[in-house]
Amino acid sequence: MSAPPNAASSSTAGPNPTAGPNPTAGPNPTASRPLLPGPPSLANSVRARRTGAVPGLRYRPATPADPAKVEEVDRRLEAWARGLDLFPSAWNGDFAGFQFGRAVVLQHPGALDLERLTVAGELLLAENLVDNCYCEEDEGKGGSHRGLGGPILLAQSAIDPHHGTPESEEQWRLGMQADGPLRSYHWAMKDYAEFATPSQTGRFVHDIARLHLGYLAEAAWAETRYRPKVWEYLVMRQFNNFRPCLSIVDAVDGYELPEVVYARPEIQRITALACNATTIVNDLYSFTRELASDPTHLNLPQVVAANERCGLRAAYLESVEIHNRIMASFEEESALLSATSPLVERYARGLSDWVAGNHEWHATNTHRYHLPNYW
Repeated sequence: MSAPPNAASSSTAGPNPTAGPNPTAGPNPTASRPLLPGPPSLANSVRARRTGAVPGLRYRPATPADPAKVEEVDRRLEAWARGLDLFPSAWNGDFAGFQFGRAVVLQHPGALDLERLTVAGELLLAENLVDNCYCEEDEGKGGSHRGLGGPILLAQSAIDPHHGTPESEEQWRLGMQADGPLRSYHWAMKDYAEFATPSQTGRFVHDIARLHLGYLAEAAWAETRYRPKVWEYLVMRQFNNFRPCLSIVDAVDGYELPEVVYARPEIQRITALACNATTIVNDLYSFTRELASDPTHLNLPQVVAANERCGLRAAYLESVEIHNRIMASFEEESALLSATSPLVERYARGLSDWVAGNHEWHATNTHRYHLPNYW
C-alpha cells in the first residue's frame, strides 16, 4: 500500500484534524422540528429491544467470517488509521464497535487476498468518517446539515483530483491533509488504485459522487423540514446508500467486469436493486439507534408512518415488505442474467455475497444495533 509522507503529523495542516471543514455549522435544527406521526413517546415505544435477524426479512445466509482474517484486517486497519491520525483516541471505542474487519470479511468472501480486504476496509472506514464528521449532526463529531455542500465538494476532490496550475495543485494536495475525513479518502483511494484498473477506479469515483448527492439531498430536507413521500425517500436512498462498497466487488475478488458490460442497463439495474435492498436493511436495523439520538431522523419506517398516518410498528412492518419485494426482484433478475454469462454470474454472485454479508454484520453487531419490540 502507498505510504503517506509524515502522515502521523499531517493533522497540523489544519486547525481540526477530526471534524469536517464546516465553519457554517449552527445549532441543531432538529430541536425545533415537529415530530412525525407515531406513538406519543418514540423513545419509550422502542425501549424493549431484541437482537438477531428482523423477523420476516428476506435474506440469504452469509459465508461465515474467518476469525483469523477478521483479526488481521482489524490490526492493519487500526495501524492505517493511527498512521494517518484519523481520529482521536476517544473514538477508539467506535472503531472497535463498528467491527470494520468483520464487516469486510463477511461482505467479500471471495476476496483475492488480505491486502484487498484491507483496502475495502479503508474505503468503508473513510466513507463512515466523512458521513459522521460532515453530515450526521447527532454523532457529535462536527457534522451539520447547514453548509454541507462545501465540505462534501472538497471530500469528492480527495478521490477525484484537482487539475490546474502547479500552485493550485500544490495547495490542493496540502488541503487534502487538513483533516481526518479528507486524509482517509485520499489515501484509501491511492491504495485502491494500486490494484484496481482505471475503469474500476473511475466507477468508484462516480459512485462516491452519487453518495455525496444523496447526502446533500438528505441534509436539504432536514434543514427545510421537508417531509418526503415514500417514493421520494426511496429515490434519495438510491443515491445515499452502499453503492460505493458494492462498486468494488470485482476488484476485491481479483478480476474486472468490463465497462462495456457493467454499463448495460440490466447490469445497472441489478446493481441498483442490490444496493437499495441492503440500504433498507440499514434503515431497519438502525431504526431504534436513530430514534434514541434524534426522534425525527429520516428512515423508511418514519417516512411510511408520516405518509400513511399510521403507527411506527405498522410502518416498520410495511418497510420490511418493501425490502422483501426489492430483494426478490434482485434475486430473480440476477438469476436470469447469470445464466447468460459466467462473468456476469460471477459479478452477480459478488453482489449477492456483499448483501448477505452486510445483513449478517447488521444482525449480529449488538454494539450498534437492536430491534424494536414489534413482534
